[in-house]
Amino acid sequence: MSDGPLIVQSDRTVLLEVAHPDADDARHELAIFAELERAPEHIHTYRITRLGLWNARAAGHEADDMLATLERFSKFPVPQSVAVDIRETVGRYGRLVIERTEAGELELRSTDPAVLAEIARAKRVVPLLTEQLAPDRFGVLAWARGQLKQELVKLGWPAEDLAGYTPGTPHEIALDTAGWHLRPYQQDAIDHFFAGGSGVVVLPCGAGKTLVGAGAMAEARTTTLVLVTNTVSARQWRSELLRRTSLTEEEIGEYSGQVKEIRPVTIATYQILTAKRKGEYAHLSLLDAMDWGLVIYDEVHLLPAPVFKLTAELQARRRLGLTATLVREDGREGDVFSLIGPKRFDAPWKEIEAQGFISPASCFEVRIDLPQQERLEYAASADDERYRLAATAPAKLRVVRRLVEQHAGERILVIGQYLDQIDMLADALNAPKLTGATPVDERERLYQEFRDGTTKVLVVSKVANFSVDLPEATVAIQVSGSFGSRQEEAQRLGRLLRPKESGLPANFYALVARDTVDQDFAQNRQRFLAEQGYAYTILDASALLP
Repeated sequence: MSDGPLIVQSDRTVLLEVAHPDADDARHELAIFAELERAPEHIHTYRITRLGLWNARAAGHEADDMLATLERFSKFPVPQSVAVDIRETVGRYGRLVIERTEAGELELRSTDPAVLAEIARAKRVVPLLTEQLAPDRFGVLAWARGQLKQELVKLGWPAEDLAGYTPGTPHEIALDTAGWHLRPYQQDAIDHFFAGGSGVVVLPCGAGKTLVGAGAMAEARTTTLVLVTNTVSARQWRSELLRRTSLTEEEIGEYSGQVKEIRPVTIATYQILTAKRKGEYAHLSLLDAMDWGLVIYDEVHLLPAPVFKLTAELQARRRLGLTATLVREDGREGDVFSLIGPKRFDAPWKEIEAQGFISPASCFEVRIDLPQQERLEYAASADDERYRLAATAPAKLRVVRRLVEQHAGERILVIGQYLDQIDMLADALNAPKLTGATPVDERERLYQEFRDGTTKVLVVSKVANFSVDLPEATVAIQVSGSFGSRQEEAQRLGRLLRPKESGLPANFYALVARDTVDQDFAQNRQRFLAEQGYAYTILDASALLP
């Protein structure tokens, strides 16, 4: 026990005193196995969850390591019930193992006959098993590997999958490292991924997740299917692979709404996989079109629900998930854990910033008072209308103009959620706009003009949240967002974190209507970034305006 910044409570919550001199060190180690729930100014609240503990265990952290963190930083003794709970929960990981028999059949084995007997009688597990092969093992149906892992996580007994993977069709891929090399944490991520078999690598935006994917492909040397969020992202992956690897244009195919190419390395969008024709998924044949040895899921936190079902059938393929955050707004983190795999590597944002690989960033929440008439209109509105009224308040426009003036000459992204608001902002700032309706070729032209400095201010919708490489952006002004989406806030700050040739620091502004649901949602959106060590400075809009 010490006079530390943590208070560990018997309900598995942990309070962090933000102003304490050891707060950053404590946050860094606590985030390995606990999730931030609330982050007001002075005391942050974390919760220790089963999934968080299992992810930490899969990434190589033992129960003793986690308890040592709590004991080292705790102001008071760690409750005995929490210590016992952590040991027992962590101890559940790996008690069940999925393996292959000598004949190549799947089997579920356990060192604990009571656990095996319990899960073998579970209603949703019974249809997935064959006969009992021995006192410590059951046969598993060939198609049921993914579904079984999902059900076992729900029952609280996560299985370690050691059944191996098909090597796929060999295909020679090498990194072309002329003038560059993998950063140490990128190589560590690749090594941890292959040591674990399949799973998720968590890295900040701008930290080079695509290069981790390329490095994994060079290590696997096999046909690879890369799944991405949209066509712009697909073309950025293609461009990066051509630049960083030995792959040629003839070896890389794009499979999207516009192009249907199947090559040894094929980059497909989530949208095309989930497209239906006459009630059926029309492009599932892509999953069997080649003997894939590696499947890469970019932005795995955005994986659409139907792709989980398809992934359950891909368990014999090695799977790599790439993301800046394991947070999902639909609560399906357990499905990522069971179907893509557990977290294999996680590099905290501030740690990579300290090494100089991503830019330092300052975050500001600008609170804006609504005029009296707008306050009355807001108060009289139905609950489902209030967020839009607050988020699109005309009073925000003067603040946007002022911030753009303050950062004149810098590359500025102005981000909105609603199309009419985006139109208004683009007109007021005399800046080009980019939305979901913008054709792909025009999007790429606008992005390129922003990169080369022809365009200094770009007004964008949420289409720019993901997998868009705009390294020279130094300012983002978020005028409205997707309600309380933590993942979106992380992605938007991430647009600014790539190191700048200009050497300018990054500034992220979130504009919030005071005393409205806009302010409530903003607090929720900030939780993930607070966990990564970013503090928001509260600014009053009246102080900014002349």
